[in-house]
Amino acid sequence: MTDIAAAERVTTQVNIAGMQPGTAPPGFSFGRTGQGAAGEWRVVADASATGQKAIAQLSAERTDYRFPLAIYDAVSAKNIDVTVQFKPVAGAVDQAGGIAIRLSSPDNYYVARANALEDNVRFYRVVNGRRQQIRGVDLKVAPNQWHTLGLHAEGNRFTVSFDGKPLFTAEDSTFANPGKVALWTKADSVTHFDTISITHLD
Repeated sequence: MTDIAAAERVTTQVNIAGMQPGTAPPGFSFGRTGQGAAGEWRVVADASATGQKAIAQLSAERTDYRFPLAIYDAVSAKNIDVTVQFKPVAGAVDQAGGIAIRLSSPDNYYVARANALEDNVRFYRVVNGRRQQIRGVDLKVAPNQWHTLGLHAEGNRFTVSFDGKPLFTAEDSTFANPGKVALWTKADSVTHFDTISITHLD
């Protein structure tokens, strides 16, 4: 406990530009909440991304209650600030991208997500595979454009931001222990992710 102060505000930037297109993103493990097939996570060339590459979920399986996860292996934390850029590319059932935190398994975590078909941003807890909404707002989420989603967690307080603006703060005490950070999609969402920044707050 004496080294807590020294660990504060350490930021990890995921080096997507250094990854090889056509391969699974290194440093990630993969899981799925719900039913249906596993996600198909690949590094893809994307001229509009910061380093001309993105991490993409490419499976278009339409199972509705299906949430593919790309879990970042290097980080486990409780108090954390995560931002990611995402671009909803395709999907008939959903066009969603999200950030999961305090993930102890593919069935237990918090997630903030934005959906371009529904035009909303939501914050959920997923408990034993069951998704429960905590808060949300309706706003325009344009398809085929990059957006920035942020999730800030300290103790039982969570702030969700979208395109650089705070949307809402919520309180919940379901998951109080450190956990993994993950990229998240839903159903047949084909989504690109870029510029993943993870800052430790404890």
